[in-house]
Amino acid sequence: MEENHNTCQLHHDHDATLISEIVHHIPYAIFSVAVGFILLSLLDYQALISAKSYESQKGAWLLFHSFHFLHIVFAATGSLVAFSRFSHNMLKGIIVSIISSLFFCTLSDVFLPYLSGRILGVEMHFHWCIATEWHNVVPLLFVGILNGWVMSKHNETLKSFYSLGSHFSHILISSLASMFYLVAEGFTQWCAQMGILFIFLIIAVVIPCTFADVIVPIYFARMRNKDEKHKT
Repeated sequence: MEENHNTCQLHHDHDATLISEIVHHIPYAIFSVAVGFILLSLLDYQALISAKSYESQKGAWLLFHSFHFLHIVFAATGSLVAFSRFSHNMLKGIIVSIISSLFFCTLSDVFLPYLSGRILGVEMHFHWCIATEWHNVVPLLFVGILNGWVMSKHNETLKSFYSLGSHFSHILISSLASMFYLVAEGFTQWCAQMGILFIFLIIAVVIPCTFADVIVPIYFARMRNKDEKHKT
């Protein structure tokens, strides 16, 4: 009886609208983007004092790939954990998590930063890791799915704690990947337009991460449950 009560409570807690979920993630995004700008400033400062201006872009290229690949791990884990809280169809959860992670990580870390740079008049280079670096993407995607599967076997309290903690970590890693992509692919004079860029990055991080962490996995998990109720 207690377990059923907890399950109902979990469903009730996630009866939020899309807008409320996005608003809920905005503070995470603001703090994460701020931390990202601090790290980016330190990287540029180090390049300036060493009198090697190319080091900033070169370092950003390296950091982008590191954070982008880690972003895939967090996205796959979080998606599968969220799915498992509402459905026991693990095969479907894995498929949803793989597609969701690849799509939203690319949207957040590559397409939206690239579009932001173009809108601000920067001649951005386009680099898509999924198309060129599957040898890195696939193993880390597997690690994320495996981690999500292991986490899904834990009790609801631990899964709830992980879901809460992973929101900030996921958004922080995503914001860092997005930011370093901008610099690595041509937006080296970011400081002159930091204000509007801050807003663009919040949008680039909040919407994809909210869909990947919450909206998509819970929607597909609930869709199965609704189908089963309709049959009965």
